[in-house]
Amino acid sequence: MKRTKDMVAAANALVEHAPATDFLGRLGEEGLTFVDLRDVRELEREGMIPGAFHCPRGMLEFWIDPESPYAKPQFQNGHTFVFYCGSGWRSALAALAAQDMGLPKVTHISDGFSGWKKAGGPVVERPHKG
Repeated sequence: MKRTKDMVAAANALVEHAPATDFLGRLGEEGLTFVDLRDVRELEREGMIPGAFHCPRGMLEFWIDPESPYAKPQFQNGHTFVFYCGSGWRSALAALAAQDMGLPKVTHISDGFSGWKKAGGPVVERPHKG
């Protein structure tokens, strides 16, 4: 049986990643999009990185594919995408999937949103729809 920790390790061997401290100074950088992969309940409970684009992990591949009926323009802009989740596991797998799908510049926060908060990164409440 393949274990998730092995899948994450394999993904990390193939995609760029760094701890949250390496991304703190890049917030607001032109051409850089932070992508929050966490469940909406996590966002409501913990907040998110200011300016991040929320993409639930289960929709990622559908939102990236320009031929999908669910394609999002946010993934068609040529930006560098910094994926993050709670602890860096989902984001490792997501970054690999995005890279495999052809997004040219992807990376992820290896210690996730928990590392971001621990490093003192700014956090905002999730914007409410409607």
